[in-house]
Amino acid sequence: MIEAPRFWWLQRLSVPALLLSPIAGLYGYVAGRRMRGAPKATAAVPVICIGNYVVGGAGKTPTALAVARIARGMGLKPGFLTRGYGGKAPPPLLVDPALHGATEVGDEALLLAAAGPVVVSPDRPAGLPLLAEQGVDLILMDDGFQNPSLRKDLTLIVVDGAAGIGNGRVIPSGPLRAPLRTQIVRSDAVVVVGPGKAGDRMVRRIARAGRIVLRGAIAPAVQRDWGERPFLAFAGIGRPEKFFNTLDRAGVPLADVKGFPDHHLYSEEDARKLLARAEQDGLGLITTSKDHARLARLDGERAKLREKVVVFDVAMTFENEDRIAGLIAETVRKVRTR
Repeated sequence: MIEAPRFWWLQRLSVPALLLSPIAGLYGYVAGRRMRGAPKATAAVPVICIGNYVVGGAGKTPTALAVARIARGMGLKPGFLTRGYGGKAPPPLLVDPALHGATEVGDEALLLAAAGPVVVSPDRPAGLPLLAEQGVDLILMDDGFQNPSLRKDLTLIVVDGAAGIGNGRVIPSGPLRAPLRTQIVRSDAVVVVGPGKAGDRMVRRIARAGRIVLRGAIAPAVQRDWGERPFLAFAGIGRPEKFFNTLDRAGVPLADVKGFPDHHLYSEEDARKLLARAEQDGLGLITTSKDHARLARLDGERAKLREKVVVFDVAMTFENEDRIAGLIAETVRKVRTR
């Protein structure tokens, strides 16, 4: 995947963004018109879509896992529907972590599979029969907010508090997937993750639009003493620097960091270089759960890297978890009486 340009995340208007405005206008028109289209299919069970307004990572997968945990606590059986970004297996496909790797189903699908049945299907309606076979009574759609093919009964939008919506412009002038107003009016609630002025600005904007504002935070899943041995941290996610900052705040001693593009599929050469650097300088290796998932079911240097690396697991927590549970309960009630 191509790395997002830095000017996307500037608060001021830049020359590249201005030059790309005509293309962005056309892209925004098409994307907005597509979002306004009528759904082609309706599931028999409630569908909660967890998406974001921009390209890149905002915390959708940890949010989906947290919502699934809350739903299970309410006696529901959630399942996941995802496009399987980066995977090459023919869809629709029920994910089996014992058989599938990231090259077949994508990294996010492997992480979600630990919390319930996962079906990979870029054509969302085509994946519904497989989830029905698994007996799920709630579908969590990881991403797909801008995709109108399946009716969404509740939309939870994840916004990074530090990055917000960048320069507020549509691709390729900025990171927005569609015009902001078109997206906001189709949002039920927005989860702002972590502190930041950009997130605060979004809170005011969302509140003025009459949408629900929720607060969340991504924190280490387990607290531990990291000792004194320094680490080489690496990550191929939307904003690697966010991960590196999280490690620093958690007290992980960092000697160096290495960022890769989002959803990066590690090559043998990537693995060899990381292992060699760690060996040469006596460093530990640490990465995200997504990056670790991308190293599954591989051999050679990548298998060695997966064996040696420490996984820094994180979890999403909500400021008001009862509000999330209430939204889920209300959505289930509405669908059952539909």
